[in-house]
Amino acid sequence: MCAYPGGERSRHMIATPQWRTGRTILVIYVIAVLLNYVWELAESPLYVGISHLRKIWWHCGIAAIGDAFLVLIIYTAGWLIFRNPSWFKKPGWRGYLLMLGAGLVISSGIEFVAVNIFSLWAYKRPMPLLPGFGVGLAPVAQMVVLPALTFHALAAWQERKSDFMNNRE
Repeated sequence: MCAYPGGERSRHMIATPQWRTGRTILVIYVIAVLLNYVWELAESPLYVGISHLRKIWWHCGIAAIGDAFLVLIIYTAGWLIFRNPSWFKKPGWRGYLLMLGAGLVISSGIEFVAVNIFSLWAYKRPMPLLPGFGVGLAPVAQMVVLPALTFHALAAWQERKSDFMNNRE
């Protein structure tokens, strides 16, 4: 019995570029959810109305899921701009500038609309504010710092995995 439809093939032959890119997107999302969840938990005391433990876990989980989609937007922007789905492996100054700029624009825009227009959440006094915008510095810093950490973690994981596979053969 063949392990793969259409005859025996190596695992490397079925790993098409589309499949690898889909796996990359999934791993980016998972890493981004985990990192953002930890950040959300850490900054939760800076928000009004999130004091009960059950609320904290729930709100931070939902926020982390949304934050991970924002990281995917930054990934997609890099892919389109640099025309390379692996642009994050060696981003150079242009890649880091994209992460920084996109993270800053996305997070400050979302925070401004959510806080000042729709009143979806509010900050407690200890929240440092971004001067001139009235938005929290912690959530803006989150989207400036965590995308780069996410991409770095993925690149390191892929390199270790590649080294492992090459040493096995």
